[in-house]
Amino acid sequence: MKRFSKYLLSTLCVVSLAFSAGAFLSVRAAQPAATVAGQPVDLTYAAEKALPTVVHIRYLQNSKVKTVDVQRDPFEDFFDPFGFFGNPGNRGGKRQQQVQTPKKEAFGSGVIISTDGYIVTNNHVVEGADELTVTLNDNREFSATIVGTDKTTDLALIKINAKDLPAITIGDSDKLRVGEWVLAVGNPFTLNSTVTAGIVSAKARSLGANGVESFIQTDAAINSGNSGGALVNTKGELVGINAMLYSQTGSYSGYGFAIPTTIMNKVVADIKTYGQVQRALLGITGTDARKWIDAQKAQDKEPDLDVNDGVYVNSVEPDGAGADAGLAEGDVITAVDGKKVTTMAMLQEIMATKRPGDKANITFVHKKKSKSVTVTLKNAQGNTGVVKQADLDVLGANFREVTDEQKKQLNIAYGIEVIKVNKGVLATAGITKGFVIQKANDTPINTIEDLQKAVKDASTSKDPVLYIQGVYPTSKKGYFAVPLSNE
Repeated sequence: MKRFSKYLLSTLCVVSLAFSAGAFLSVRAAQPAATVAGQPVDLTYAAEKALPTVVHIRYLQNSKVKTVDVQRDPFEDFFDPFGFFGNPGNRGGKRQQQVQTPKKEAFGSGVIISTDGYIVTNNHVVEGADELTVTLNDNREFSATIVGTDKTTDLALIKINAKDLPAITIGDSDKLRVGEWVLAVGNPFTLNSTVTAGIVSAKARSLGANGVESFIQTDAAINSGNSGGALVNTKGELVGINAMLYSQTGSYSGYGFAIPTTIMNKVVADIKTYGQVQRALLGITGTDARKWIDAQKAQDKEPDLDVNDGVYVNSVEPDGAGADAGLAEGDVITAVDGKKVTTMAMLQEIMATKRPGDKANITFVHKKKSKSVTVTLKNAQGNTGVVKQADLDVLGANFREVTDEQKKQLNIAYGIEVIKVNKGVLATAGITKGFVIQKANDTPINTIEDLQKAVKDASTSKDPVLYIQGVYPTSKKGYFAVPLSNE
């Protein structure tokens, strides 16, 4: 369960969501009922529709040996001035030490979105898991595999090997209205199949917890274990994936947050089609215009943007779609594709539904004049192509973890040895057999799996290059820049 310090993000704590039951619940026949102002709201139909589709997820991470940076003992050099027992090139700073991590077990929720076993949950529910066990509402258990994850939106897609499962109906979160009743279904404190209720308190909330977010805010009672559960409307349709709470104590304080289905649908479709999210970028940094105005006033300045709502543009990337549209620092984006934009969260939600190569009509205020320009959106690498994760095969080499004898001989604590070099980017960069890779893009490489992850992360970044550090069999250090190809 992910948590934020009370000194960060106004003491946000990422846990599961569960909604407090309102005073106007009544039990009636299981059918969708129209809401009449001032009348009780019937949520029994929604509960009956949603309950069978929400699952309990058990997360298990095995104990592992991990290399960590630790602060060097200031007396270390006094007793070992020549570095006989440590790394002589790292005196006075940090040193690397191997530690045994404890076994971890945690619990969360998920939502069945198709009858053949696809389940949506939060990334933080499954991240780093060695084993995932899914328990259905009817108590059947299945092992689950991770199909794909997206840390930027805190979403993950997993799958179990089953057929004819009860799948939830996916609704349109754009149609939600503030004040509308919603249900949360999940497994708080491992209390399986729990249903609670609340209303939509606000939409398009940004908390600064994820890279892309436009949360549905509710007056939800949030408890551990509901992360990844379903937020449904009175028809029993999925409108959000429960993800966060606002709290000064770590317990429910009145506000909960869910990822809207507008974002979820795109993430799931991309993972299924491409194996990862294809993210379209406008190529700007910005903030809410209202926040920028308030910040200026706090400095006794008199800002005059000619508008009070929108996204204030702080900077524009030279080769991005925003630059192609003519956006400049100080402009205010007010609409995309005719849809009004008042906050950065709203802009992120719209952009999260698009892919590189899609066109978008951007309406913005430039020097107090409104303009509308249609541009082609780009990916993080500045083009419109599909971004693919490179696999370890792109390196064109074989590897093995260094032996204890090599560690002693080379005076190192970790690394993987290049045991064969074929055609590939390593050979092109000049890395030869026998070289021991210790770091890739400043990340320690203890295992082949570590290198695999480094390759995948680098291949989809803005700068698809693997910066490798290591040592030769002679103990000479080596540094290489290895461009990664997505072809």
